[in-house]
Amino acid sequence: MSPFGVNVLLAFSWAALTSDFSFTSIVVGYLIGFAALWVVQPLYQRKSPYFLRSWRLAKLIVTFIKDLFVSSLRVAWDVLTPQDLSEPAIIEMPLDVEGELQILLVTNLISLTPGTLSLDISPDRKTLYVHAMFAHDPEALVRELKEGVERQVMEVFES
Repeated sequence: MSPFGVNVLLAFSWAALTSDFSFTSIVVGYLIGFAALWVVQPLYQRKSPYFLRSWRLAKLIVTFIKDLFVSSLRVAWDVLTPQDLSEPAIIEMPLDVEGELQILLVTNLISLTPGTLSLDISPDRKTLYVHAMFAHDPEALVRELKEGVERQVMEVFES
């Protein structure tokens, strides 16, 4: 069984032992199981990318939450103040991600961030068209998206 499957099994075992099948109890069981699996990791004969991938996924989630918070404040500030700071534009972002799931994740994370919206993907799946509310410097915005969201999504999926 994969380490993820064992971890889920440990999470539900924890919930059963505590007689509490709430979301919080299952998350606590998952974290305890993750720690236990990490401690016994040297006993496995082959290295599993589960722990590294989990770390990268947690990093992606934290980065997304930070971007969500900062962009929400920026959009709220633009809406609530009398001067208009926005400079909307449609930009072309060349994609380095290749898989369907990776492209889906990048486009959804961009669309979920206030001030940006994924519009379309080119037929060859190499270019993403994004509407940005604050596109004062389109090249810098593309660089920021590629070095942020896209790079971290690629890291999550590499083995």
